[in-house]
Amino acid sequence: MSGRESFDRELRRLQDEMLILASMVDQAIAEAVDALRHLDMHAAHRIIRADRQVNEKRFAIEEVVVSAIATQQPMARDLRTILAVLHITIELERMGDYAAGIARIILMHGEQQLLKPLIDIPRMAELARTMLRCSLDAFIHRDAVMARQIASQDDAVDALYDQVYRELLTYMLNDPTTIDRATWLLWVAHDLERIADRVTNICERVVFLVTGELEETNVSGE
Repeated sequence: MSGRESFDRELRRLQDEMLILASMVDQAIAEAVDALRHLDMHAAHRIIRADRQVNEKRFAIEEVVVSAIATQQPMARDLRTILAVLHITIELERMGDYAAGIARIILMHGEQQLLKPLIDIPRMAELARTMLRCSLDAFIHRDAVMARQIASQDDAVDALYDQVYRELLTYMLNDPTTIDRATWLLWVAHDLERIADRVTNICERVVFLVTGELEETNVSGE
């Protein structure tokens, strides 16, 4: 096997590991919101424990990235791919932290019930997860146009967050005894909003990978 073939195989393995990490994170987000809906304490503890595996996967990918840069001396296009994988991996690990954060909010409830049935929060989660999966499709297909379109969907997540914020603020103003539970749900919504922001960062890396230029992909959401 030639050096080029060996390097290409290493790049494919690196990207595959990143996609495995993305699947782990996507599942963690879904499980966290479902556990919140049912205030499932056992699931919350499981999600928090699983976050360690997300962290370990991130660090393993980083080690491969460092080794590839040090030993292969990649050319410009290959280097962009490696750096894109590195940056995306970091974004994914942070999303995993947000999922674990939602799980910790479940534990904060203790014996208390949810303040209200969840409506917009699951919508935020589903939209953010869809954006995440599509951003990785854009990466796989090296599609900058798709990446820009996905990033623009962050505005819809922001709109849902604003709606959740206004509703929970109303609860707090009308009944001060709801402040804690309303605040916890607000934290959940904020975590989901930040996940969508991280996806826009991934989209920016896809655009950089394809075009060689860094650009903000969702300036309207500022």
